[in-house]
Amino acid sequence: MDQGVRIAVVGAAGRMGRVLIRAVQERDGLSLAGAVARPGSSAVGADAGTLAGLSALGVPVTDSLAAVLEAVDVVIDFSTVAATLEHLDLCVRAGRPVVLGATGFTEAERARIREAATHVPVVHAPNYSVGVNLALELVAAAARVLGDEADVEIVEAHHRHKIDAPSGTALRLGEVVADALGRDLSEVAVYGRQGAEGPRDRATIGFSTIRGGDVVGEHTVLFAAEGERLEITHRASSRDTFARGAVRAAAWVAGRAPGLHGMEDVLGLGAG
Repeated sequence: MDQGVRIAVVGAAGRMGRVLIRAVQERDGLSLAGAVARPGSSAVGADAGTLAGLSALGVPVTDSLAAVLEAVDVVIDFSTVAATLEHLDLCVRAGRPVVLGATGFTEAERARIREAATHVPVVHAPNYSVGVNLALELVAAAARVLGDEADVEIVEAHHRHKIDAPSGTALRLGEVVADALGRDLSEVAVYGRQGAEGPRDRATIGFSTIRGGDVVGEHTVLFAAEGERLEITHRASSRDTFARGAVRAAAWVAGRAPGLHGMEDVLGLGAG
């Protein structure tokens, strides 16, 4: 029986991992062939389908990606930064494409991802939501039109368990604005304000971070000009949207040549 593209989900025991397992099973042409949790997880040994609230799939959760790599075609990794880099090395040695979902990488760590992508195809995106990636296109267009006539502020909110701040999506939104305006984000980003700072420098791009409760993800880019204000907002009400996008990326990257890709490539955005 043809299993289509065989997928391994790394981070299977987490909230996102369980949603990913369901998303893989729901998409035609894909099948779950591996599920990996961190060593010591109580999920190790459980059936991945049962773990995700589905019928049993006959795929046991393991604590070793190396143990399942031979049986899979693409790896979707939504684990931690440190674990992701270890898994990426395994995928390079095994010649397996990988979809990376972790955020918060340093520049040195991003360089490791770029190096890995010279050997295997890699999709790396700060956000796998189709809506967010459309918002990136809208934000770039707004920045080009408004130019230096508006102050730019980026506000993001996530659940209380999120580790990195600002979010990878917020930083990507800032990069898009900075690129459109010919600025270097590392030179103009302002991460929070306190005290008597004086008038705002219009060249800066401000970031505000909210953490609380079970907020899945909200991002707003505010363009504040004299006499008018434009806001571009994306709100995620379910992790399903991220999972469907990541699974779509996995289906897209299977069989491709080595290279580093983003969701804009998967979705065909900016192709002309």
